[in-house]
Amino acid sequence: MPETSRPVSHPKGLYILFVTEMWERFNYYGMRAVLILFMTKALLFSKVFSANLYGSYTGLIYLTPLLGGYIADRYWGNKRSIIIGGIVMAAGELILFTSASLFQHYSSVSLLLFFSGLGCMIAGNGFFKPNISSLVGQLYPDGDNRKDTAYTIFYMGINTGGALGPIICGLAGDTGNPADFKWAFLAGGISMIISVLVQVVFHHRYVTAPDGKVLGLTPERVPVKVLQPIAIISGLVLFALLMIGLLYLDATVINYLSYLMLAAVVLIAVIIFRDRSLTRAEKQRIKVIFIVSFFVIFFWAAFEQAGASLTFFTDEQTDRQLNWRIPVWSIQLLSALLLYLSYHLFRKAQKQLSQPADRPLRLSVYGLLSLFLIAITGTDIYLLIKREDSLLLTEIPPSLFLSLGSIYIVLFAPFFAWLWPRLGKYEPSAPAKMAMGLLFLAAGYLWIAFGVKDIAPGTKVSIIWITGMYALHAFGEFCLSPIGLSLVNKLSPLKFSSLLMAVWFLAAAAANKFAGVLSTLYPEKGRTVVFLGYAIRNAYDFFLLFVAMAGVSAIILLMMSKWLAAMMTTRK
Repeated sequence: MPETSRPVSHPKGLYILFVTEMWERFNYYGMRAVLILFMTKALLFSKVFSANLYGSYTGLIYLTPLLGGYIADRYWGNKRSIIIGGIVMAAGELILFTSASLFQHYSSVSLLLFFSGLGCMIAGNGFFKPNISSLVGQLYPDGDNRKDTAYTIFYMGINTGGALGPIICGLAGDTGNPADFKWAFLAGGISMIISVLVQVVFHHRYVTAPDGKVLGLTPERVPVKVLQPIAIISGLVLFALLMIGLLYLDATVINYLSYLMLAAVVLIAVIIFRDRSLTRAEKQRIKVIFIVSFFVIFFWAAFEQAGASLTFFTDEQTDRQLNWRIPVWSIQLLSALLLYLSYHLFRKAQKQLSQPADRPLRLSVYGLLSLFLIAITGTDIYLLIKREDSLLLTEIPPSLFLSLGSIYIVLFAPFFAWLWPRLGKYEPSAPAKMAMGLLFLAAGYLWIAFGVKDIAPGTKVSIIWITGMYALHAFGEFCLSPIGLSLVNKLSPLKFSSLLMAVWFLAAAAANKFAGVLSTLYPEKGRTVVFLGYAIRNAYDFFLLFVAMAGVSAIILLMMSKWLAAMMTTRK
């Protein structure tokens, strides 16, 4: 199809995948926002054990997609893997809901269910995460310039879910009463069920290739016995049990996970570099991938403190008391704007989904908009009945702060999308952008370190320090995450594209495990921790550790950026 004749609008399948991913990210980030608080306040784990377990959990979350992607490519197909993974994650959330309902009276049963729920979340994520992202690019023909925009839209789906999840789950579960954590897990489970239902109902109709062929179906020549329900269910049960065992083993017996990841990276490197069909230029580009992946570990290890040590800090040392009085008229004005937006979306759905074949999707959109309208109208009626001039907003739950990163990304994404092309020949190379990401990260920790310098233990600081830090970290993510992912895609030889993407996932997995280990260093009153000869006595010392780690990494990567850029453009 000639470039000029391609349609400007995106295929409807993109928005199906957008919604599916949005609800799954709602589930993951919402559950993650309360996880460390549930461990310390309900299960009464120590902060050190909780942080280490958190690192093991998030590390395995990023490790299992390697196996899930392999099974999907060769046996199950993307669609089946997404649906199965979603069901297992929904089951995991419901198990966690049960655990959070029983911890007060049946602690041993609650503990068993807690590890079982986390294991199911890990196993389900392994099949869900790698498969839905791979479908986005397949919606478009090769060379279609809408593909980059499609991934931007999809990325907004991720961050919309990442913003809504901690807010809803935090308001539902992080109330100050440990017995209420169960509602956060239930909200996550419901969102995961919605995600699965969207795929079940709409995938076959809308997630199609440009030629109309349904994407993500079962690969050809797969043995029938592999697809039998008993085989699939048995495999899932064994996989979930394996994840439960691996999680428990790493958290309570021996910290083996870091060594497993290192061994996996070495094995992949040996497999790739022993291939004699690779040219010198290809090997140079692959070296770039391995080098930048190494630096990415330091970025995510500091960035992912959000779910552990930074949650401790927000809970204990941030003054979250607002005592804002919000005028009722401002809420009513916002309601009017939302009603207008809903009407606009209704007319847009009516126009773009007017075909008879689109009737199920059209009715689903109408149903969601109707629920939204009922919620707005109900809120307005409630405020009228109360006959108050204002509402008092008192304290913000600590879990809600985990939504800040995603909110900043949604707000500032248009600016960064506008910025890079405008720089023209002055646009930094990909390694230089990633170094800038590390610098933003270091600046965020330097900002919050100033906020806690010379304060007495237990003193609470202004909310501006944590919110400013999350803003700088979001800027760093803009410079590193999408840039690095694009770099891996561009530099990977076709025959090793999956293995090199595995290197990227392994870097993220190692970083999350390392993040948990570093979170165990978070200072408690009267405790001094020594890390590589550096004494950590208070929050100021703790945050300076990340300033140094991210800052030194940034400087080294920046010094190497020209050399790496030259390796990326090496000719045969």
